[in-house]
Amino acid sequence: MPVFSSKSPDETLRLGEQWGREAKAGWVIGLTGDLGAGKTQLVKGIARGLGIKSRIQSPTFTLIHEYRDGRLPLYHIDLYRLDTAEQVVAAGLEPYFYQTDGVTVVEWAERYPMKEYRDVRIDGLGENERRITYEDSRP
Repeated sequence: MPVFSSKSPDETLRLGEQWGREAKAGWVIGLTGDLGAGKTQLVKGIARGLGIKSRIQSPTFTLIHEYRDGRLPLYHIDLYRLDTAEQVVAAGLEPYFYQTDGVTVVEWAERYPMKEYRDVRIDGLGENERRITYEDSRP
């Protein structure tokens, strides 16, 4: 399992940017980590790597933000306010886990069982330092 050590929010942003440049249509990236761990910072980097110029904000209250001004669409989902897979389905979010035209990034991914995705864990090691571990379960 690859491990990335980030010493600053800028380093987290750059990792996301690299992933965004590498991203292919249909990718799903699931993020887990405590509040303030850097999940949205990583998404901002992914968006930058996709060439998205829009301002990236956490969709905690809207559940999803769609950005279509890049190389691929970005679907940014936040499951923080949902507790069960049934609530995710009832909110109409399930199709985004199986889309084929863009990249879906899911904050609080542990709240919905996904099958083929990049499983990312962000752990805070200090004020700005993070350990980011990830594993691909997609083909």
